[in-house]
Amino acid sequence: MRTGTLAVRALPLLAATLLALPVPFAVAAQEAPAVPPEFPRDIRPYKIILVGDSTTAVIGGWGPSFCAQHVSSFAACLNLARGGRSSRTYMQERSWELALNEAKVPNYGRVWVLIQFGHNDQPGNTRSTELAQEFPGYIRRYVEDARRAGAVPVLVTPLTRRMFEGDRLVNDLEPWADAVRAIAAETGAPLVDLNATSTAAVQAMGEAAADRFAQLPRGSQATGQAPPAARQTDVNVQPTVVPKLSFDRTHLGREGADYFAAMMARLLADAVPEMRGVLVVEPNPSAPSRGQ
Repeated sequence: MRTGTLAVRALPLLAATLLALPVPFAVAAQEAPAVPPEFPRDIRPYKIILVGDSTTAVIGGWGPSFCAQHVSSFAACLNLARGGRSSRTYMQERSWELALNEAKVPNYGRVWVLIQFGHNDQPGNTRSTELAQEFPGYIRRYVEDARRAGAVPVLVTPLTRRMFEGDRLVNDLEPWADAVRAIAAETGAPLVDLNATSTAAVQAMGEAAADRFAQLPRGSQATGQAPPAARQTDVNVQPTVVPKLSFDRTHLGREGADYFAAMMARLLADAVPEMRGVLVVEPNPSAPSRGQ
């Protein structure tokens, strides 16, 4: 009788103990529900790879704004453009090899490689290429290599500089744009004629308005000087990158990057219709008014 009484008295304590157990213990005996057949669902992801020089790269080009503002979440946008590179040096340093390896990553429904060179291919530096044969030869190789990697190459004529002589814009990149157009026609690669469209836009807005596209206002002190060497008593801390910013009529600040990125999205939607489903397009991007 005493044993039964103790058992009865222990029941409330046992119940309280069970209620205090974590939820997983309380449901351990229950069978886990089956995963619904509609979850997870497959998506069809895409990838866009940007290849080129500083007018496409981070800190100076249209690429960062393009990837951030004009590509949907169903497309990975990878900016592999490098400042100071020509069509030749980008290959020589094996940056192109890196881009091709990215193009070969499986499980993407389509990979597009946007290729823009010309600024550093111009004569007057150690990076330049000969215009008649060498530059077209490299552009042709970009197309062929991208296709062998399973990607779709998209050729982009070089973004205009914003240099004026009086009221006339000087498009000194026209010969390199012509070479890219010729290779696009020869190979059947899609062509985005950024040079022609940006030239017309900058000519229409005028020099003063176009100067707002620079990294810094006219007359500003350039930034990006190397930090002083650490003293022997200083803690040896790896410095972070100091962006090299200046006023010039080639590179882009935030306003310029946003403007030409919107232009690129519109041009791509027309030149490569299959990309329309992953592009965010502004129908009428605003431009600075002439004289501002």
